[in-house]
Amino acid sequence: MRTMRSLLIFWISSIVITGCAVNQSSFSPSKKYSLQQVQQDYIVYQQVLEKHHPSLYWYTAKDSMDYFFNWGKEHLKDSMTETEFRKVLTYVTSKINCGHTSVRTSKAFSKFNDTIRLGRIFPLSVKVWDSAMVVTQNLNRRDSILKRGTIITSINNKPTAAIVDTMFDYISTDGYNRTHKYQTLSNRGYFGSLYTSLFGLSSKYTVGYIDSTGQEKSLVVPVYNAATDTMFRVGTRPFRPAPQPSKKERRQLQLNNTRLLKIDSANRTAMMDLATFTRGYGLRKFFRNSFKALRKNNIGHLIIDVRSNGGGSVNNSTALTRYIAKQKFKIADSLFATSKKSNYDGYIQNHFWNKLFITFFTKKHRDGFYHFGYFERHYFKPKKNNHYDGKVYILTGGNSFSATTLFASALVKQDNVTVVGEETGGGAYGNSAWLIPDVTLPVTGVRFRLPIFRLVVDKNIPKIGRGVQPEVPSLPTAEAIKRNADYKVEKALELIKKDKEASLNLP
Repeated sequence: MRTMRSLLIFWISSIVITGCAVNQSSFSPSKKYSLQQVQQDYIVYQQVLEKHHPSLYWYTAKDSMDYFFNWGKEHLKDSMTETEFRKVLTYVTSKINCGHTSVRTSKAFSKFNDTIRLGRIFPLSVKVWDSAMVVTQNLNRRDSILKRGTIITSINNKPTAAIVDTMFDYISTDGYNRTHKYQTLSNRGYFGSLYTSLFGLSSKYTVGYIDSTGQEKSLVVPVYNAATDTMFRVGTRPFRPAPQPSKKERRQLQLNNTRLLKIDSANRTAMMDLATFTRGYGLRKFFRNSFKALRKNNIGHLIIDVRSNGGGSVNNSTALTRYIAKQKFKIADSLFATSKKSNYDGYIQNHFWNKLFITFFTKKHRDGFYHFGYFERHYFKPKKNNHYDGKVYILTGGNSFSATTLFASALVKQDNVTVVGEETGGGAYGNSAWLIPDVTLPVTGVRFRLPIFRLVVDKNIPKIGRGVQPEVPSLPTAEAIKRNADYKVEKALELIKKDKEASLNLP
């Protein structure tokens, strides 16, 4: 019976654990809402968070959170568009310091965006870190100055540091993690989208930059017009239809973009690219086949790249950990929900099923919370078949989140494992996730993600609001961006080379 219950828990949790009618033709993004209407939605937004969010005051004290809720109320006004209303909610939501709590468009707004043609957009994509902003792509392809690797110092006479500080107020993250915020701005297209939302769209931008001689200069660049640029390309390039891949080929391409093992048998080195722990990609079979192949090829060094892995099923991340872990490990020291009843169940996605899950798989403790005791007590044992005992290098960065952080946390202290790169985006101490339904506000239809459970990975480490720290840092530089280098992989290969040289010099 206990075994069957364990299997049932795994089956249900694998389903629910994920990262951790409006007429479309009549919808207009410029629709205005009265002050009373946005106030009504804001009351629901605040009361749902206060009732159900398990970590509302985890990194932000209650008096501070009350201040930000009041700030939001004061910035509501008459005739607000959905975009303006979402801007207020996004600012307040970021103050919770929970990376799984974020604001989304209404379904009607999302459908509208899917049907409109791409128009004028901010022309640059950038890589941002604590000391620089560097061009990674310029959509104005005839611009020979602002090329990849060019350092930007200002936009429209506003220093880049000030721009980034303003943007940080609208990005949710676990605790006080800045690496995730920098990486979010560096994800393709995000900087331009947020810049336009906060500062407006211009017909041209004055961009300050550092030239090849180290001198600071400025350049006026036009907004990128997708329609005009597309017309230009079509008019000068012959159209040659490419052969379409079959359904099977498309599926394989999708899988290869998500999880792929590359083996260099001559050098006894392998690299596993793993972009997600989400269900639906056959990860358990992939892990099984991969570690079998590593054993058959006698691979001594394995790089696991989880820099773009935003998480997904904890069962999948645990399955991978078991192939590498030398000792038994737990997922969490504590895992609980604060409540299961709600006065707003009509607005919370899957509330009935979430309530049912809490009823059957948690137990109310003296602290008043509903604890998921199985994961608080259960230790997972290392795999016996095809267990990997070679050297492992885990590549991490700001996009390494949620279940990926659990994977890195479980292995970071192991002597044959080295974490290389940057701090994970997910919190090392814990996070709020597990069940994450959308809450849909009744008037505007704006949605926000609401984590139901709080997970503490290791109660003995300090709750300082940071991610898993790399043992060997590998940070961006303007030169590395310019040459389009994969500097974290280069660092891992450098460590592997040194390890091989050291083993040859052993007496």
